[in-house]
Amino acid sequence: MNRINRKFNQLKRKRKKALITFITAGDPDLGTTEKLVPEMAQSGADIIELGVPFSDPLADGPTIQESSQRALKSGTSLAKILKTVKRLRKITEVPLVLMTYLNPVHRYGCRKFVDECESAGVDGIIVPDLIAEEAGNLITMSKKSGLSTIFLAAPTSSPGRIRMIASKSTGFLYYVSLTGTTGERKSISKSLIAELKRIRGMVKIPVACGFGISTPEQAGKVSRYADGVIVGSAIVKIIKKYGKTSRTVKEVKKFVSSLKEAI
Repeated sequence: MNRINRKFNQLKRKRKKALITFITAGDPDLGTTEKLVPEMAQSGADIIELGVPFSDPLADGPTIQESSQRALKSGTSLAKILKTVKRLRKITEVPLVLMTYLNPVHRYGCRKFVDECESAGVDGIIVPDLIAEEAGNLITMSKKSGLSTIFLAAPTSSPGRIRMIASKSTGFLYYVSLTGTTGERKSISKSLIAELKRIRGMVKIPVACGFGISTPEQAGKVSRYADGVIVGSAIVKIIKKYGKTSRTVKEVKKFVSSLKEAI
């Protein structure tokens, strides 16, 4: 049982929900990322996603696309991110998930990628442009290494497909709250609550909901119907605003604390 499974089990026993926060690794630089991760964990983040910057992201909206460009400009690479995770493991046990795309994994080498994720202390992998039906090799390798493979289901996914995706997922099922890309939204879809109720009745693994959740109020509402709430773009906007200044960590901590309190 890896850190993700343990965390969800601990929260379930306490009748609490998971706060999952996302930042792009290397935005504005890896030094800032290394400071943010333990501080977010102390402020209430139960699981942290680290986005691997990529020049042609498919699922990310403008806010996270821009953060990837800033990270790439600062010299961030997958190899450097894994070294950062390894250093972080000396000071925090917060579950860490890498969110990447298939191209960087393919270029790095799937076997090498999985082995080095395990060695560094990564707990899970999300590859949005790799569909579950074609992920057999990654699933097999990850299972042997104790890594969770987390797949995405969407409002357009049929019941049968959701069950299939859940059967391939370990750690949690990532439910995309809306069609389209990541990014802040002014309100939560009226149909989301019904969809979450339906999905949680269909699958046995935890369901975490993301895309478009950007305020404590929204996070609190969604947490009543999901096992976890994922917030990314709103945090990335704070990082963009304050950059490499000392305010970045302070303001992110403050926002993460407000999200945790709300759920």
